[in-house]
Amino acid sequence: MQNSQYEQQYKKRVIDFFDSRTSYDNDYTIHRALPLLDLVQLQKGQKVLDMATGTGIIAIAVSQIIGSEGKVTGVDFSSGMLAQAQHKIEELDLQNIELIEADAEYIDFNDQSFEVILCSTAIVYFKDIPAALRKWYRFLKPGGVVAFSCCSEESCGAPLIIDICDKHNILLTNINEATGTPEKCHHLLAEAGFKDIQVKTQQLGFYRNVEQAKEWNGGWFHPKENPLLQVSSDQMTELKAEYRQKIDAEATEQGAWYENLTFFVIGRKVLSKL
Repeated sequence: MQNSQYEQQYKKRVIDFFDSRTSYDNDYTIHRALPLLDLVQLQKGQKVLDMATGTGIIAIAVSQIIGSEGKVTGVDFSSGMLAQAQHKIEELDLQNIELIEADAEYIDFNDQSFEVILCSTAIVYFKDIPAALRKWYRFLKPGGVVAFSCCSEESCGAPLIIDICDKHNILLTNINEATGTPEKCHHLLAEAGFKDIQVKTQQLGFYRNVEQAKEWNGGWFHPKENPLLQVSSDQMTELKAEYRQKIDAEATEQGAWYENLTFFVIGRKVLSKL
């Protein structure tokens, strides 16, 4: 499959996935987003860009901090997510948020347009993370900050699926690989030109109901490849059965553990030297 064709299909699958999440906001999605704001010292009147804003969890919280003289621009390519965000914005009568339906990876803004750029848990969906960070550096004013969050390579059930598929000679690449350690996150920001880089970790894992945990639909997200698209229905049935067996074997009285070690990462665009 040609790269451009796969990318189009991949983007559509991501959009369809998020469009289908009609009740996205909950304690988990909120608690994995808002710690980003603990890293960023927001000020009244700032201009903030929220990439892959989703239902506006970050954007709405930011808008209430920066006040009426500030502005938040939220970008997302999921119309379903943006509809939920717009509903909340209207309920709260917030006037300082602009929502843009567009692919956050490819949208462009003028140089030095923002003091702060945020991206909560979505950077791994980008095909070219280094290129995105270089653009964000350009979008920032001198002294501005970028902050994003992502998960460890061991999170979100990926290692189990990778292990099962590997036994069938199906080689999967973890979507969290590029940002899957604090060192990798630090390196990506440094390569894009950011300084004063910090990475804070927080365990957001939890126990799930075992029956719910066993419900893997055979899906797999990676911006460059997905070998599972090529497997037969019989083989997929076998993979799902092995997955359910493994969940059963590893479950405890508390349920099935869902690992979610999250990294909250911040870097600064240094002030220009005279």
